[in-house]
Amino acid sequence: MSRAPASRPDQTVKLLSAAFYAASSFLIIVVNKTVLTNYRFPSFMFLAVGQMAFTIIILYSAKVCKAVSFQDFDKSLPRKIFPLPLLYVGNHVTGLGSTKKLSLPMFTVLRKFTILLTMIMESKILRTTFSPQLVCSVLAIVFGALVAASSDLAFDAEGYTFVLLNDVFTAANGVYTKKKLGVEGLGKYGILFYNAFIIIIPTALVIAFKGWMSLSFNLYFLLSCAMGFVLMYSIVLCSYYNSALTTTVIGAVKNVAVAYIGMFIGGDYVFSWANFVGLNICITGGLVYSYLTFQSTSSAQTTNQEEDKLRVPVVEELQDRAEKRPLTAV
Repeated sequence: MSRAPASRPDQTVKLLSAAFYAASSFLIIVVNKTVLTNYRFPSFMFLAVGQMAFTIIILYSAKVCKAVSFQDFDKSLPRKIFPLPLLYVGNHVTGLGSTKKLSLPMFTVLRKFTILLTMIMESKILRTTFSPQLVCSVLAIVFGALVAASSDLAFDAEGYTFVLLNDVFTAANGVYTKKKLGVEGLGKYGILFYNAFIIIIPTALVIAFKGWMSLSFNLYFLLSCAMGFVLMYSIVLCSYYNSALTTTVIGAVKNVAVAYIGMFIGGDYVFSWANFVGLNICITGGLVYSYLTFQSTSSAQTTNQEEDKLRVPVVEELQDRAEKRPLTAV
């Protein structure tokens, strides 16, 4: 039986879960790019199946050893978890496909549209409001991404399609993951396991690849499969202790390192000044957006704490008055 997320998780736990997600997300992008581009692995679908299989094996083994617990499969489970498996596989496959097709800097910049989509979804579905400064920072991100994309000398229509679809799936997956974490019987581990378990067979694709004879490739392939599980766990953990928007912001901050380091990984980034300027506008907007988001979150938490501190003396004073009244009457 899963517990509902704490209303006010410890700040250290929230920070560590966010840092874990950022590190996992950064590492898997680099590893996936090495497997798909440097080694020219032909099927990102097969890599996705490998990552799902690793997730199923690790979590089922942990459940058998009673290290973790989650609901056994029954008829009610698909209804509880839907539509997360569809969003999961969509996010997984389009993410790997865009990693294979695009240079890391352009992949990173175009992934920032996820922030805009998350804001739109939260404002429409959750009725969340955002400050003008936050909206301006997002518009700067979008403007920088458009400038970079308009001067991308290595433009790949299929890659752009994959990454924009990935933005949609990522935003929707983040919102619904947060929602489903509160469903009884699922919890963090149930969501991870059944997302992979339900969707692995429809996505399975076996192909021949001569690189299987390379020891270094096999090591990177296994590392990518393992990192697929680690990344999904870190996303669920970060969403468990933080908001979906915070998880998106952490990903945006991590992308700063990916964008610059990615210029030297994969060998498929084509430099042009217009593209480089667009990248930097987009990255700067992302950093400003991250700062404003965390600043507003910290301010809200400080306000709540101050209200709690003021509330306690008032309650105590009322209790004292109630206790003194009978004595005065006597």
